[in-house]
Amino acid sequence: MDKIGEICRRRKQAHQKLLSLDSKVYRAFLDMEAATYADGALAKKYKELIAVGISIVTNCESCMQWHIEQAVKAGADQQEVLEAIEVGMEMGGGRATVSARFALEVMEHACAGSSSK
Repeated sequence: MDKIGEICRRRKQAHQKLLSLDSKVYRAFLDMEAATYADGALAKKYKELIAVGISIVTNCESCMQWHIEQAVKAGADQQEVLEAIEVGMEMGGGRATVSARFALEVMEHACAGSSSK
């Protein structure tokens, strides 16, 4: 299984496990996530793009995969995702270019999937 697919599989598995254990903290996190990414003064797409840049700086591959795919689902195109990745690269300096390599793979995967829908 490819790295992106493995990240998705493990996230879904952990999500189901935490729900089955009735984790109150996890449920609160899901509520906070829903409130955070709901349209407001900023549309969901832009909030997800912000999260993409932060994911690059923090080098969180799972976050990159999730937020890039969510940004694309919310209407972001490849150029918008690329620019969010570039903002993260600039904010994180040279170290962030390493994270950006993985984000570029996810971007290609997510954008390719959106064009077939």
